[in-house]
Amino acid sequence: MNNAIDHLIKSNGDGLAVLNTLAENSFDSILITDATENGNIVYANPAFETLTGFDRTEVIGKTPRILQGNGTDEKVIARLSSALESGGEFEGKAINYKKDGTPFIMYWRVLPVKINDKIHYWIAIQREGSHI
Repeated sequence: MNNAIDHLIKSNGDGLAVLNTLAENSFDSILITDATENGNIVYANPAFETLTGFDRTEVIGKTPRILQGNGTDEKVIARLSSALESGGEFEGKAINYKKDGTPFIMYWRVLPVKINDKIHYWIAIQREGSHI
């Protein structure tokens, strides 16, 4: 964890409020999934709604696969799956699909959230690339 945020959490608990404000106001889409086999979505920020057209309430409990479609590169998804299985980080780009079916290039980074050396969540930070 970042030393400054770690300090805020330990000193007075303000770190959680700082992180919440950051996530809720980020220009980048932030998606958090649980570490179960399905990787169900537990959080999506407002930028996710803007990026994808999905309301965050309709994606909670679903998997990020709702963004995939015919043009999504299976090799990229296989690399992502491998990173998830090994507990590593992932960075890539792929064609994904908005709620209305519009394809877009999505750049994203996926990072594990470890608590006591066990992965509890995955955080995906996403942004739209060039339009197709």
